[in-house]
Amino acid sequence: MLIPRHLRLLLFFAAAILLSACHSKKLTVRNGDPRTMVKPDKDIADKYAALMGVSRNDIQNGRLYSFIDEWYGTTYRFGGLDKSGVDCSGLAFLLEQQVYGITLPRMTSKQILVIKRKYEEELQEGDLVFFDFDGKQFSHVGVYLQNGYFVHASTRKGVMIARLHDNGIYKFFSRGGSIIDPAYSSQAN
Repeated sequence: MLIPRHLRLLLFFAAAILLSACHSKKLTVRNGDPRTMVKPDKDIADKYAALMGVSRNDIQNGRLYSFIDEWYGTTYRFGGLDKSGVDCSGLAFLLEQQVYGITLPRMTSKQILVIKRKYEEELQEGDLVFFDFDGKQFSHVGVYLQNGYFVHASTRKGVMIARLHDNGIYKFFSRGGSIIDPAYSSQAN
């Protein structure tokens, strides 16, 4: 059977549009089973490897670093949960949900209740790190990355990556840990 030329062109363009849509960042970040590792784009791996002083091969989680790249620089807004502004617990909430498929409580005071405490040298990518600012216990949260770095929503600079041992922040570091089973107790909600 011979397909007319105009139908072949229409099918070709439809296929091209469909296939090009499969390469968007949003699909890399949000779709698929979070337990399946997605390799990062070369540019993203190079960028974050240089920023954190690690080898490009150490940047393994494409979902994580694509998420960070998408949100990097978003301004801080208390209670915010979108690109017009996000707060620290909102960023942790969205990151854990979109990257790891874990639903955390929305507030920092509740997020602290769903971690298993770890020593600093035991922290792994995706663990939560908490800080005590302005004399308030567990008033700030970030997500640990690697090599002593974490991502957070800074009140001054928005979403950014910082070194845990930076002088200005380390003195406020309170604790860190891995998220307990996603089906955490109802008291944490």
